[in-house]
Amino acid sequence: MTFTHYGVIGANGKTGRRVCELLTEQGKSVRALTRASMPNFDWHAPSTWADALSEIDVLYITYYPDLALAKAASDVAQLLKVAKRAGVQHLVLLSGRGEPGAQQAEQLVMNSGLTWNIVRASWFMQNFSESFMVDGIVSRTLLLPQAQALEPFIDADDIAEVVAKVMTTASLNNQLFEVTGPELLSFQQCVEHISDAIDAPVTYAPVSVADYLAAAAQQGVPDDLITLLQHLFTEVLDGRNASTTHTVEQLLGRPALTFNEYVKKTAYTGVWR
Repeated sequence: MTFTHYGVIGANGKTGRRVCELLTEQGKSVRALTRASMPNFDWHAPSTWADALSEIDVLYITYYPDLALAKAASDVAQLLKVAKRAGVQHLVLLSGRGEPGAQQAEQLVMNSGLTWNIVRASWFMQNFSESFMVDGIVSRTLLLPQAQALEPFIDADDIAEVVAKVMTTASLNNQLFEVTGPELLSFQQCVEHISDAIDAPVTYAPVSVADYLAAAAQQGVPDDLITLLQHLFTEVLDGRNASTTHTVEQLLGRPALTFNEYVKKTAYTGVWR
């Protein structure tokens, strides 16, 4: 079957934006779905979903803020019903490693009756430049729990290339791909790479999970995101994910980007000045 229309939920996100760019470069017809797009897509407004998915053949699903949230599985289940009624043929879900909540959503996609792929990713390198850790880098003091944790951070560019590949390659259908970067790094090591690249001292200051969450609450971070942060720092970074895979190289024919490669290209943008 030849697919001609591609939809990307979360097209302004770290992977969604990149997937849209890659598919467009390949000449695909891409519908970038956001709360501001026309038609729009809003996870909090199911009434928007049917129009957003109309005439879409292949759908990339990113859930905001994270599949670890308690309501994520029920939202995904409802989305899949709408997608099937709209005529979607193939689903690609972005998931996270070592997250039981995310695995519930994965099973829903696998059992949807449509062809599918799961791309299960480790922590994004771009969390240091496009998400909640960038302020710490700019202020030159990054406060985070879990100093001992080792994580195979992955570049969002690699995730997007893998997603675009499975969205457009029928022979890869109905497979789960776990993607990581090529090396295990601590937060301290990551900060050292960034310091070297920007030629400015950045300090990693470890704090307890309780103190970190209390500070986030004082800064007005919403309760659902506090719950997500607690999950990330007490479960996802408990050592269960301290291993690498070779999936990026197997699918793309080149090694996954290293953290140092990410840092060099990101420093050039000036985001950490």
